[in-house]
Amino acid sequence: MEDRLSPADTSPVAAKELVAGRRRPRLAKRSLFFGAAFVSAIGYIDPGNYATNIEAGAHYGHMLLWVVVWANLIAVLVQLLSSKLGLATGASLAEVLRAHLPPWARWAYWIQAEILAVATDLAEFVGAALGFKLLFDLTLFEGAVLTGIASWAILSIERRGLKPLELVIGSMLAAVALIYVLELAFSHPAPKALLEGALVPTLSGENSLYLAAGILGATVMPHVIYLHSALSRSDAQTFATTSRKKLWWWSRWDVGIAMAIASFVNFAMLAMAAAVFHPVHSDLAGIETAYRTLEPLAGPFAARIFGLSLIIAGLASTVVGTLAGQEVMQGFVGFRIPLLVRRAVTMAPSFMVILAGFDVTRVLVLSQVVLSFGIAFALIPLVIFTSRPTLMGDLANRRMTNALAWTAVVIVVALNIVLMVTT
Repeated sequence: MEDRLSPADTSPVAAKELVAGRRRPRLAKRSLFFGAAFVSAIGYIDPGNYATNIEAGAHYGHMLLWVVVWANLIAVLVQLLSSKLGLATGASLAEVLRAHLPPWARWAYWIQAEILAVATDLAEFVGAALGFKLLFDLTLFEGAVLTGIASWAILSIERRGLKPLELVIGSMLAAVALIYVLELAFSHPAPKALLEGALVPTLSGENSLYLAAGILGATVMPHVIYLHSALSRSDAQTFATTSRKKLWWWSRWDVGIAMAIASFVNFAMLAMAAAVFHPVHSDLAGIETAYRTLEPLAGPFAARIFGLSLIIAGLASTVVGTLAGQEVMQGFVGFRIPLLVRRAVTMAPSFMVILAGFDVTRVLVLSQVVLSFGIAFALIPLVIFTSRPTLMGDLANRRMTNALAWTAVVIVVALNIVLMVTT
């Protein structure tokens, strides 16, 4: 039946109802598009971020908040380019690389990308296990078992399609953000100190440079570059009848909202550590120590929700890491294994590290070094490919975008080299 107003229904109220009726399907369709960026944003609040942000806040107060701000602005640009590649080409970054690389380079690229995926998952899995240990007073091994079961359960949702899984992961991102709203309320940061730390670039000695590089290394993650382009490829296929420019418009909102939430969490994490631990506990290092110290300073509830946030962030990020590894394998070598089988395989290194008794904080730091080594292999091709009109069509980067992107590449690669050298 056509949507028409009868002569009796020409009132302003009837007209508004008709317009609302037309808008609802459009809004419903647009809301179905959202989700890819929320999955990718989880990679920016994983346990590696906890380790670097807490140490930076405890050691230097609010001084390095500006690094968090700029690192997350770079991350927004990177995720926008990743999304645009998938929308414009209908292929993931791994698939585009596969099409442009000779066979020997394709296999080498796949191996290094898999190493990055394993290093990422190791940190995220161990971080979630640590959260279970702290919150429920378990052993780290028992926490790892719970992490394995919970992540397996979350991944099983993928059988119903990507969108339900995206909804679950997006909800987990929102939950962590809510917890950090509460953490800020408990820690009472000084507004003036927050503003100065966020706006005034300052460093104080070699260790502050190391921590700045660590914050950036824990922020821009190669595995979510591969994953976001793959999820956007799926969206391009699902919304094939929608124009690419409209999809790109929706994607910008998706990235903007998701990364704003992730950026807030990182900002709040460092601000909380600065307000609670600095300067009395400026020598504090490690997530476990932070948890133990937080309870007498900010109260048991603040400590409990800190542990809960670590579990949620760790679980969500280890699930995202598994998804990214699956897409990397499929994109580079055209081979796919059941997702739950891959989850079982990628859990093995984490259990070996835990059973060997390695220091958790050291594992997190070393994982960031490995990620620092691989970021250029994902970031440089991303900028090159999104700059080509022959590949991207009317979505190719403009001059200003290219200038910003290459500036970001230089900054990220340079600071990651600093992180590798100084660790």
